[in-house]
Amino acid sequence: MGTIKAKLLKNLLVVLGAYFIFPMGGNGQARVTELKRLSDFNEPSASWKVVSDVGIELKRPNSLIEMKNVEQEVLWNNPGKREAGEDLYTNESFGDLQLELDFMMKENGNSGIYLQGRYEVQLADSWLVKHITSESSGGIYGVMSPRVNASKAPGLWQHLKVFFKAPKFDGSGTKTQNAKILRVELNGMVVQENVELLGPTAGAVASEEVSNAPLRIQGDHGAVAFKNIQVTHGLDDFKESASTADPIWVDYNNTPVLRSFMDISSHTGRHRVVHAISVASSQNLHYTYDLDHGSLIQVWRGDFLDATPMWDGRGNGTSIPLGAVQQLSGAVLNVAQLGDINQEWPKDTVATGFKPKGYKLAANNKPVFQYELYGSQIEDRIEVSEEDGVIHRFIQINDNQPAWYALLADSESVIQVDKSTFLIGDKKYYLQIKNLKKNKPTIRETPEGRFQLLVEANMEVEYSIIF
Repeated sequence: MGTIKAKLLKNLLVVLGAYFIFPMGGNGQARVTELKRLSDFNEPSASWKVVSDVGIELKRPNSLIEMKNVEQEVLWNNPGKREAGEDLYTNESFGDLQLELDFMMKENGNSGIYLQGRYEVQLADSWLVKHITSESSGGIYGVMSPRVNASKAPGLWQHLKVFFKAPKFDGSGTKTQNAKILRVELNGMVVQENVELLGPTAGAVASEEVSNAPLRIQGDHGAVAFKNIQVTHGLDDFKESASTADPIWVDYNNTPVLRSFMDISSHTGRHRVVHAISVASSQNLHYTYDLDHGSLIQVWRGDFLDATPMWDGRGNGTSIPLGAVQQLSGAVLNVAQLGDINQEWPKDTVATGFKPKGYKLAANNKPVFQYELYGSQIEDRIEVSEEDGVIHRFIQINDNQPAWYALLADSESVIQVDKSTFLIGDKKYYLQIKNLKKNKPTIRETPEGRFQLLVEANMEVEYSIIF
């Protein structure tokens, strides 16, 4: 079909969408539409395909490539010289909605979600962007910048959740209420809230506003991938954000290191770390360390800590990260002695002689954690790189016995990308080992069906986390 004819048809579908009314699902439940097949969209261009998996090559991060690691349903846009990228329009029309999806960007990638084809929530590779704008990921294009930069690195899956209230009209067609984006969550972080839209954003399919219209996914700006796209009709599940009259936030300048309780989630459930040390950086990359196990339990990007639960009133001793959190290990030892590579990793510190010794300050005033294990002294230093926004970890073991191992990851999936690089989880973060001669890696499966990445720890371990 010719380009002009195709665009006329899409515009007609958008206008007709205003007259479609969709009922609730059975038992009073809001109806959910899953978008995972090309047939869910109106005349998709040849650049769009459904594949099992996608990713990037770290040496060529400016492209997305098809991968065969897992069996999923990934909607992949890969335009080229012969196949120009075009936007996708859903067959269905939507009014009020809750949208949830996972997306993947290439380096310098650019895309967006147009609610009703008119109001764009921007998607972009904003991982290392210092000054965010409405064109950064999570921004409302041309209207509102995201509150914080909650973006992940290219080639990792990112999660988006949007609550949208469509414009309202009276019987004569006169608009009585503006459209409103009630909330946008990017990687678990609220980046937009209660943004009223006086009209369509730039690049809208039409200037006229309607009650119902198709969803539009931008595909003319290069490669991008999506999966797990779900649209809930209506806003029955929407809840206003809990507000605190006088929140107590801790920032980097005033308190760069804070000791508190920290509630974390892992595959064994949710539990409380009672001797947690959280450390901030000027690069808005922060981490939490568990003194009781010598473990790096989480990292996050954004602001530092919400200490309201700890200091408001009597308090409960806990603090909450103010950013997009990536959970790492649970509350387990990160270093241990094993009889061989097949021995089960210790479930606790019993019989290990573990003795926490707090931390000392290095020359840059950052903590170096210290503990005793099997009678040997261990130092654990974690640094944030100013150049590349990466977290580096250095573990020094004052013992040259050959039985030392370090547990770098314990996840539902560990995939080796190259000799030194691994993808952890379903592309949740990268892990790069720095010294393969001393730190030989092994991926092993546990009886529970999980995967562990271990390295031989010949007196020292050095690796990086990219997320």
